[in-house]
Amino acid sequence: MGNTWLNLEGKVAIVTGGASGIGKAVVQEMAKQGMYVVIADVNSAGEEVLKELEGGVQKHLFIQTDVTKSESVQDMVQKTIERYKRLDVLVNNAGVLLPRLLVDPKDPNGKFELKEEEFDLMVAINQKGAFLCAQAAAREMIKQGSGVIINMSSESGLEGSEGQSCYAATKAALYSFTRSWAKELGKYGIRVVGVAPGILEKTGLRTEAYEEALAYTRGITVDQLRASYEKVSIPLGRVGKLQEVADLVCFLASEKASYIHGVTYNITGGKTRG
Repeated sequence: MGNTWLNLEGKVAIVTGGASGIGKAVVQEMAKQGMYVVIADVNSAGEEVLKELEGGVQKHLFIQTDVTKSESVQDMVQKTIERYKRLDVLVNNAGVLLPRLLVDPKDPNGKFELKEEEFDLMVAINQKGAFLCAQAAAREMIKQGSGVIINMSSESGLEGSEGQSCYAATKAALYSFTRSWAKELGKYGIRVVGVAPGILEKTGLRTEAYEEALAYTRGITVDQLRASYEKVSIPLGRVGKLQEVADLVCFLASEKASYIHGVTYNITGGKTRG
């Protein structure tokens, strides 16, 4: 039984990138809230996430989706409508992060200097993917006169991030998408909001390859990088929990947030780079 305070029971949500990390946490919490959840992910691990949800395959849906391909996105939305007859919430969460330097004087054109194909990949998934999914979802939401689009940005989108300039730029684009789409879609009863997490607890996405790349771009060792997760200046004194991000997403998806529109909420424990 869901949380009756949020009154999300029976609502239909698509969560892109829902097979792991933040997306998985959002999927799990939405299911607990009594929502019908569509896990849209290129990773087939979404099948296992689906089986673990309360209600499982009888209630929820996994659709293997490549958010960079218009045909795949349209198929995902169409299958959702065919199954549930409506779409109440889209969480634009799918993303990829490859730590890279703009220029690496120690190793020009080397392993950790940003390449065009890496730039294109991050833009395609993080930015183009959000556009394609929002466009396809908004078309259905306009027909029903209601809906919520939640864009998963990042603290780095406003603050910038050493060694992660391309990723940060794509997340900055989501800030702008949120504000612009809010101006366009509000008249149709569709709310658009953003969520911008800071440093979070470790997930399977924090791989050795990721930590090696990020440490290199910051001129430190992997051990020093790992130590910095807890030592960074966070006023609340700890890293964030995936559950806390999921809780915020569910609140913003609910009618309790019915007058919240066109803004992005930082969930960073008070951390800034100032």
